[in-house]
Amino acid sequence: MIVAIDGPAGSGKGTIAKLVANKCNLVYIDTGATYRCVALATIENNIDINDKDKIIELTKSLKIDFDELGRTFLNDIDISKRIRDKDVTLIVSQISSIVEVRKILVDLQRNMANNKNVVMEGRDITTVVFPNADFKFYLDASVEERAKRRFIQNKEKGINMSYEEILENIKKRDYNDTHKEVGSLLRTDEQIYIDSTNYTIDEVVDKIIKIIGVKNK
Repeated sequence: MIVAIDGPAGSGKGTIAKLVANKCNLVYIDTGATYRCVALATIENNIDINDKDKIIELTKSLKIDFDELGRTFLNDIDISKRIRDKDVTLIVSQISSIVEVRKILVDLQRNMANNKNVVMEGRDITTVVFPNADFKFYLDASVEERAKRRFIQNKEKGINMSYEEILENIKKRDYNDTHKEVGSLLRTDEQIYIDSTNYTIDEVVDKIIKIIGVKNK
């Protein structure tokens, strides 16, 4: 079974997808983390963000994995926390706009879900990666609420970014995510739309679980 969740930055889809996966014994796959891995590798290899050819070749060489605890590994190194740092966040949208990089990572994401019951979240899961998913959700929230959530999340993780900086970054990512040549963030009639602005995380999780009809573990 494939449960696909799309939504803009800060909409809570990562946290919600993890909880749904945990409660329903599904495999959680964070596709955004795969792009963050490429962004981190680009930084660590001192590659210019505008040098698309080098970034494409780099992407082909990377080994990206997730474990059952939801940790992200790049070339067998746990980089779960590192890929959330400010320098990675600032370039990940630009990395994900490179068409060839998206094609490589979409193949990777599909292989990760092969023969498994998964919850997969990202920007183009319901439209590109798994357009025939069993359940397709679009999670949303106001841009101010999303910035507030990300600010609190960053503070808990020790990431130093002001609310204003996060708000501006999210607005830029929203524009980039909805104007990509391939894999842009789209609303469709097939998606189940959930605006989580005035809902708690648990309320959204319960709503999704009721819709997909999977019993809790």
